[in-house]
Amino acid sequence: MSTDNNEAKLDLSEKGRAKDGTATSLDKRLFFQFIAFGDCWNTNEIITELENANMDIVLYADINDPYGIGLLSLSQDPDFFVTELREFLNSSSFMELTQKPEMTMLGRTYALGYEPDLEKTLLTAPRAKVLDPEWPWAIWYPLMREKSFETLTSDEQRAVVGEHGKLGFKFGHAGLGRDIRLACHGLDKNDNDFVIGVLGKELFPLSALIQAMRKTKQTSQHLESLGPFFVGKAIWQSKV
Repeated sequence: MSTDNNEAKLDLSEKGRAKDGTATSLDKRLFFQFIAFGDCWNTNEIITELENANMDIVLYADINDPYGIGLLSLSQDPDFFVTELREFLNSSSFMELTQKPEMTMLGRTYALGYEPDLEKTLLTAPRAKVLDPEWPWAIWYPLMREKSFETLTSDEQRAVVGEHGKLGFKFGHAGLGRDIRLACHGLDKNDNDFVIGVLGKELFPLSALIQAMRKTKQTSQHLESLGPFFVGKAIWQSKV
């Protein structure tokens, strides 16, 4: 069967808009994976191994488990997670730890369609946020929207998401918290929609931000599930 050369090519690139209104696109995105472990008795040994690994990694101490750690890794190429990272985990001290599969998260950066600098939005800014030593505290969690959210009109959806976004911007402008928003569609066994990272210099403002978000329409009316939550502080980060 012949293929119609005039058939439109499916464009899956991320879309943005330059300051002069010109539409832009970029077919790149950053993937983040979070894995939690227990039974970690020696973080110094793991840090030494990470220092020699030459990967973009953040190692967190789990505030809710005195023997727990969290490993955040990031790459533009999803093959990284099933090659380099997998080989590292299977040939290092991580082999001696107990993985907590219920805490595993995987997501990708995405654009909303109006961002003027897609390279910054999708690649450089998210990486710089998680590798910033001045913002070591983090809360990572997945969320799933009620399927009824997709039946709302575009204007209704923008209003719901906008309310949520303004609250995050308010905390960010005050220097109290930063967020990482990752799309998670089809990337985990629970079919979550998003993975969220909330980063801060101190822990309390992050808890206060999540508390304030409970009052938004998105959280109070349009979420099917939220969590589980990982709360930790970075004890080692790759260089920016």
